[in-house]
Amino acid sequence: MASDAEIQDKFWKALTSDMVVMLGANGVDDGHAQPMTAIVDDDMGGRYLYFFTTRSNTIVREMAENSRAIATFVSKGHDVFATINGTLMKHEDRETIDRLWNGHVAAWYPGGKDDPSLQLIRLDPESAQIWLNENSILAGVKALFGRDPKRDHDDKVAEVAL
Repeated sequence: MASDAEIQDKFWKALTSDMVVMLGANGVDDGHAQPMTAIVDDDMGGRYLYFFTTRSNTIVREMAENSRAIATFVSKGHDVFATINGTLMKHEDRETIDRLWNGHVAAWYPGGKDDPSLQLIRLDPESAQIWLNENSILAGVKALFGRDPKRDHDDKVAEVAL
């Protein structure tokens, strides 16, 4: 039986490895979400998700100063699913840009860290619902033999404060 802390730990490891979320801000394009590469950062005593994007990105153009946002995540192996709720804001700190900058990000911005189109945004996660899907084939076999498949998922769901 997995504890909420163990489920949360699996989520953070999967997100740090796989990095892609569907990100949407409230009030932007009627809830439109788009794929974004999330950089998990444990700086300043909290855990944040940073996204390098452009100033012309729909989310950036239409978000309020501090917008409510939701990110949805599915790990590459489909063994971790999550929805993350929090506050999204523009982040202008050059030290953070320098620290998070990498070759993958650089490939998108010909002007480098000083590219005029570059915008860093930060999601401050507040809560998440996380689902583990570690034994879906086994659960299907058990269901064939009359076992309630919901019982196998009871200890694989966590609602956590981040």
